[in-house]
Amino acid sequence: MLTIPCRRRPLPLDRARVMGVLNVTPDSFSDGGRFTSVAEAVAAALALAGEGADIVDVGGESTRPGARPVPVADELARVVPVVAGLRRASDVLISVDTSEPAVMESAVAAGADLINDVRALRRPGALAAAARLQVPVVLMHMQGEPATMQQAPAYDDVVAEVLAFLADRIAACITAGLARASLIIDPGFGFGKRPADNLALLEGLHRFRALGVPLLAGLSRKSLIGHLTGAAIAERRGGSIALALAARAKGADILRVHDVADTVQALAVAAALGEN
Repeated sequence: MLTIPCRRRPLPLDRARVMGVLNVTPDSFSDGGRFTSVAEAVAAALALAGEGADIVDVGGESTRPGARPVPVADELARVVPVVAGLRRASDVLISVDTSEPAVMESAVAAGADLINDVRALRRPGALAAAARLQVPVVLMHMQGEPATMQQAPAYDDVVAEVLAFLADRIAACITAGLARASLIIDPGFGFGKRPADNLALLEGLHRFRALGVPLLAGLSRKSLIGHLTGAAIAERRGGSIALALAARAKGADILRVHDVADTVQALAVAAALGEN
């Protein structure tokens, strides 16, 4: 059984773990602009924990398709007070969704337990910062940058190419001084991927188990659901749960979701039926 060695407490992957999404941004694709104060954001995070989230993922930069970069000072101002407030109020595990070394450093100092980086520690200084901090890191695959990633994504073999990328990033992290046990991988559903690419990744998700590290899948409310069903973002709860269960069946250890309570319930039923 794999275990994520968080400083606060180890997180054993003896069952599916749920990461609840908390975007403290004005423009995230699903829930941007919801919170006008730190207190509101902390209350929302506590609600996610109360619904069963094992990890609350706090992000201050939108990475939706077409999103533009956020100044580091703005990201720090959005994220760090929320992390600090949540840490004072709760012992829930906190991840910080960032690619910026300064945000990683400040968020971990404020109480964050993990780093969740959509750029897989490729921004200047990010890998060195993670090596200094020695906290678990989620390494995600993204083709291109959020501003342009959905303009013309292309792959010859999406599963093989994403696997190779993540294997390379694992090797780079180990060389930099991070322990393999502290690394988590995410194939990056929806990040520079066409609908067919996302479906191929889901079908081949079990192949990522060969890398020997925990596997995270984030399919909640993604455009794939809209492509398959025509549902608007606010109406994608059912599709999100279906994809979460499919990802779990294919080997995902952690599911990053917006609808925590519904996902936790669905996973519990699936486990009782021997399907999870």
